[in-house]
Amino acid sequence: MNIVVTGATGNVGTSVVRSLCGDPGIERVVGIARRPGGFELDKLDWARADIRSDDLAALFAGSDAVVHLAWLIQPSHRPDVLASVNVAGTRRVLEAVRTARVPALVHASSVGAYAPGPKTERVGEEWPATGISTSSYSVHKATVEGMLDEFEHASPETRVVRLRPALIFKRAAGAEIRRYFLGPIVPAGAAHPRWIPVVPDLARLRFQVVHTDDVAEAYRLAVTQDARGAYNVAAEPELDPAALAELLDARRVAVPRRLVRGALWSTWRARLQPTSEGWLDMALSVPLMSTERISSELGWAPRHDAGATLLELMDGVRRREATPTAALAGGR
Repeated sequence: MNIVVTGATGNVGTSVVRSLCGDPGIERVVGIARRPGGFELDKLDWARADIRSDDLAALFAGSDAVVHLAWLIQPSHRPDVLASVNVAGTRRVLEAVRTARVPALVHASSVGAYAPGPKTERVGEEWPATGISTSSYSVHKATVEGMLDEFEHASPETRVVRLRPALIFKRAAGAEIRRYFLGPIVPAGAAHPRWIPVVPDLARLRFQVVHTDDVAEAYRLAVTQDARGAYNVAAEPELDPAALAELLDARRVAVPRRLVRGALWSTWRARLQPTSEGWLDMALSVPLMSTERISSELGWAPRHDAGATLLELMDGVRRREATPTAALAGGR
């Protein structure tokens, strides 16, 4: 099999290309990025391309599957730039898959694509993927879900898979995640549990986490098996204020949602930190996900505990860990 991966230098992409290159049934992996390189693997070839403008059909020609991971989270104050990649760029990927007659497309969706849902039970992949209206990230993910519906209807010959992971973390993404979500105002050393004496006890603060390497295995399975449709991807246990307090040896402090949201709103607009209030809205709104389908159909099971994964990320943030790609290590 020959596989093409867009967004191959990011948090997920670096793990996905490693997982694919390790599969004996895969002969070649092409990693596409605007700033390719940073590491080398047997079977891996890098290609420089921008999904907004370059000839993608030529890059996809002859491949057995395209794994589409390219996505922007920053610059959050430039919604036009984000949409140019996340929505318009994805549309160009779909057009190129159709033109090149690629047999399979595996797309990086997200828990963020889901409409508001329960935090006391878990939902399956049939839950509406219509997003959270105040989060641009969620709106873009939901918009692309609609584009995939149209693509599947128009191109039934292409096998389409949508993976919907929870929060995706690994140590080597620490520098990137700090840059994208905390910014320079928060010292890297603050990620140590001893500097986190309290956790906010917010209503509906209950979320799922999954290790990047486990997500990469889900992509490998989706590429190499006859998978179709959507699959939730998350690890155990789910995390809430009580679990976080135990994990960090901290105490819970009740905080009004409006206070946290207002702080994010004001500091983001003042450009003091890069995370808008829409991320909080999404975190408190999206449902908990059941992973029964991916487990039963593809045999996927996470190797990493959710709490341990969060602690690993914190260690990576503190140590400014980064795989030496432009996307993870920084730079333009």
